[in-house]
Amino acid sequence: MSSYAAVLRTPHALSTFGAALLGRLSYGTVSLSLALAVKDASGSFAVAGTTLALFGATSVVLSPARAALVDRHGPRRALVPMAVVYAALLTVFALVTREQPGAVTAGTSGTPGTAGASAALLGALAACAGSCTPPLGPTMRTLWGQLLRDRRMLQRAYSLDGVAEELLLVVGPLLVGVLVAYAEPAAGVAVSAALVLVGTVALALSPVPFPVRTGRPRARGARSRRNGPRGLAQPVLAAAAVGLCLGGLDLLAIAFTEQQHRPGAVAWILAALSAGSAVGGLANGAVSWRSAARPRLAVICAALGVALAAAGLAPNVYTLGAAAAVAGLFVAPALTTAYLIADEAAAPDARTRAGAWVNTALNAGSSGGTALVGLLVGRLPLSLCFVLVAAPALVCGSAYVWFRVTPSSRRLRLLVSSFSRSAR
Repeated sequence: MSSYAAVLRTPHALSTFGAALLGRLSYGTVSLSLALAVKDASGSFAVAGTTLALFGATSVVLSPARAALVDRHGPRRALVPMAVVYAALLTVFALVTREQPGAVTAGTSGTPGTAGASAALLGALAACAGSCTPPLGPTMRTLWGQLLRDRRMLQRAYSLDGVAEELLLVVGPLLVGVLVAYAEPAAGVAVSAALVLVGTVALALSPVPFPVRTGRPRARGARSRRNGPRGLAQPVLAAAAVGLCLGGLDLLAIAFTEQQHRPGAVAWILAALSAGSAVGGLANGAVSWRSAARPRLAVICAALGVALAAAGLAPNVYTLGAAAAVAGLFVAPALTTAYLIADEAAAPDARTRAGAWVNTALNAGSSGGTALVGLLVGRLPLSLCFVLVAAPALVCGSAYVWFRVTPSSRRLRLLVSSFSRSAR
């Protein structure tokens, strides 16, 4: 733990990191708050789900574009306007969905409560708010690179950042639960707006210098492997594979506990996954690795795949919880290593966008994994579903070995031979 204390003792590190965490706590509260507020305002789970999907889609898909604005203009000129617009839209959303005494909730039998809000208006507000979400995570990782020039210290900072972010995603819904016990769900949306505004402004005012793009053209031939898209391919694909695994595991845990007639155990299984991820992340950051990051990422992804495939053999919920904890040991290290590789591969004035691509791949993979498993559960045995969920991580790990160890000429011969056999 002394190594993590050394990270936080770096000048301006604690205040900058604290501001980023305050703003990012909003991302742990906003989704549940939006869902509850829309459900109360519209009286429809379908409208709530659609609204939340629109918010998530615009937030994830446009993340690299918003990060590029931060790279080009810096946090003060890019992040602050985003946060102001984002917070304003969430505030309007909270006002639209707030309780109005004597009003009638749409879809109910006429009981006084919240005003029936237009589904189109709620969807439009959610989509617009999602498109303005400030990229606080990628920005903070760029600032870590400015604060810490030592790569070992940067690895520890990334590990600490990843574990803290995961804890915020656990604390956020708990905070919303406390709020809705004493106030209406719209209050959670308003609190989310306040958190992101205060945290973003404090982060933007950090004295840490930010590598802003100058706009001057690079000299011909100055382009290096750091600036090309190839350097980002492995970390982005690895993050997508981890996302696919995690998105699929969430739904498989629900299906498994229902099959075992223990539906309440799903929360403990997912908690074991998060706990394992936190332990793995802290351990990964504390180790001074001698191996290069890229082969290490391949090994971590393969280990995650093996752990998830083995989880399909679990005979009961206790064994599955233990297997989930073991799988979690590789989640945070995989993401931390992916972010480190992306940071190394990006040009100094494109680091925020590189981190945003990794983050986007993770979120997109998670959504895709959930959708895929939703189609497979009930049609295939659960043990086979676990293997299929583990496949992306296994493929990601083995693909690196394939392309790095096997000569290109031999790869071509093997592919031609395989195609010929299948044709026969």
